[in-house]
Amino acid sequence: MRTTVLAVVIVMLFGMVVDADVKPQRDFNLRMFAGRWYRVGLAYDSASFTPFRDNVKASMGVITAMPNGNVNLTMWDATPLGCQRKVYNYEKTSVPGQFTYFSTRHNMVKDITVVDTNYTDYAVVLKHKVFNREYTQVALYGRSQTVRNDTIMKFKAFAVSRGFPRDSILTPPPAENCPPSRSGR
Repeated sequence: MRTTVLAVVIVMLFGMVVDADVKPQRDFNLRMFAGRWYRVGLAYDSASFTPFRDNVKASMGVITAMPNGNVNLTMWDATPLGCQRKVYNYEKTSVPGQFTYFSTRHNMVKDITVVDTNYTDYAVVLKHKVFNREYTQVALYGRSQTVRNDTIMKFKAFAVSRGFPRDSILTPPPAENCPPSRSGR
């Protein structure tokens, strides 16, 4: 019994250390990261998200680097109400590639980490918050609405390594006309 309890405690502590060990992209370059991105993959296991997962479409965002190192993110998401535009203001931290932002929907600060990017094709981004329990979301972004299969496999492997069940990892189809073509994007 003692051995079992000790083993469980060690596994739990190891899991916490692994979460704390998520590091941002080495030598992160915000200027190279700025620009248009499409969210083409998502790992999210929140029970409240489950009813909506089959309706998720790839969304588009534009990252604008601010002179002070902060970031403005404008996202367009296809919803049943049409194409919705949202603007997020990410504040830099002391670590390049890590940001925080205040979620008005959850009334709390969330952490954003750019885990891996080659700047020209893909980016893997981790969002973390504690809200009744720990929530983590991993997203795959591409500079176009399609990314290479090996990139998708790398994203899925990272999500599984973070504890996501395989059925919580999505690669949604492209959204049509979102943002509307008249937006100039």
